[in-house]
Amino acid sequence: MELNNKEIAHRIAALREDLGLSMQEMAEATGRTVIEYAAQESGEHDLSFTFLHKCAKALQVDLVELLTGTAPVLNEYQLVKSGEGLSIMRSSGFEYLHKAASLKNKLAEPFVVTAPYIEEEQNKPIHLSYHKGQEIDFILSGTLKFAYEDKIEIMKPGDFIMYDSGKGHGMIAIDGAPCTFLAVVIDPPNTRFI
Repeated sequence: MELNNKEIAHRIAALREDLGLSMQEMAEATGRTVIEYAAQESGEHDLSFTFLHKCAKALQVDLVELLTGTAPVLNEYQLVKSGEGLSIMRSSGFEYLHKAASLKNKLAEPFVVTAPYIEEEQNKPIHLSYHKGQEIDFILSGTLKFAYEDKIEIMKPGDFIMYDSGKGHGMIAIDGAPCTFLAVVIDPPNTRFI
């Protein structure tokens, strides 16, 4: 599913207005300046996963509802067959395949992520993201260069990492091929994904 940034940005703006939140409050919730936030809410810039995750939390909606305009409907479980799920393509080339998009009241957000191999990124600093909670990454195929604050780890199939995602973290595929991994984003204690 190719998600439309303008439609998602419109949903963010409408929800923000419905809740009576100012752009300043949303900028603070997403870790941006008001100018940066306004550019993203207008749909002028690509909406990163971290930005969308923080918006969903601040707007008190499930991430999937923010992305698609449709709320999850399943209460007990969701079986997702191999290769299926809600596909979220980012302009950076990353694909996030949400594996529980229809399940309500999730305690975590599970994705199969494919990081593209991009030659130009190989010798640049890795972009770091920050969001409250914890994250688990389990490598399925390819090789991942994982940055955590000032540490670098090289991860191969079968490698597993769990970390505080409130600290800077980022990753790129290396060794000339994409890397696919299971990523589970876990909310901090006493909060829930809606």
